[in-house]
Amino acid sequence: MSLLLLHELRLFFVALQFFTRVPVPAWVGWSPEWMHASSRHYPLVGLCVGTVGAAVLLGAAGLWPLPVAVGLSMAATVWMTGGFHEDGLADTCDGLGGSVSRERALTIMKDSRLGSYGALGLVGVLGLKAAALHGLAAQDLTAAALATVWAHGLSRVAPVLLLRALPYAGDPEHAKAKPMAQQISGGGLGWVIAVALALCAGAAAWVGALPVLAGAGAMAAMTVWCARWYRQRLGGYTGDTLGASQQLGEVAGLLGWLAALGVA
Repeated sequence: MSLLLLHELRLFFVALQFFTRVPVPAWVGWSPEWMHASSRHYPLVGLCVGTVGAAVLLGAAGLWPLPVAVGLSMAATVWMTGGFHEDGLADTCDGLGGSVSRERALTIMKDSRLGSYGALGLVGVLGLKAAALHGLAAQDLTAAALATVWAHGLSRVAPVLLLRALPYAGDPEHAKAKPMAQQISGGGLGWVIAVALALCAGAAAWVGALPVLAGAGAMAAMTVWCARWYRQRLGGYTGDTLGASQQLGEVAGLLGWLAALGVA
């Protein structure tokens, strides 16, 4: 049992060091097999990122107006991840924003330069996220902090589901994250779903079921839409589209949560 727990801890640290700037112990190491298996811990990495964002939001709100606190909270999470998912969102918007062929779209997504569609996508998604967080914080700052943690954690479920549902659309030999260009196992998916249910149950215990259900429903709908979009345009997923699905899912979840509070 202790060896199993140690292995899972190693896999969590592997995911954490891949998706964030957080230093991990030297004994963790790295291997392609561990990187692939670590996908089951993506939501836990999201919880860590969201916790930092929530802490900054709560702390900054005591010193500055809410718009500044929201901006600092978002900046903290972007810094912590190195803008990893935001970069994927921009590349996806650049590649899929226009009416180009699959091959041309994949080529555009590999270009490190930011295009018009990428800039518009980033501004739109980050602007909506800031507006949603501000709307939540204006009603209840503590609930907004909780929503931040919840949204970051649950939105990391979307890439895992797409890993399971779609084939890899790019060239595995030249992928930026080659070990991720594989499907997650059934056991790993079961663990992710269990974490997602625990996240929703915990959040519902604090704020009630309605905002959590609305947010989760919006996030699920966005994930299904992303899956259909990626399959139609690319025939599957890439690392960039996985990042885009996380960003789109996060903002959809926050907007659903906020809408439910407005109805209640």
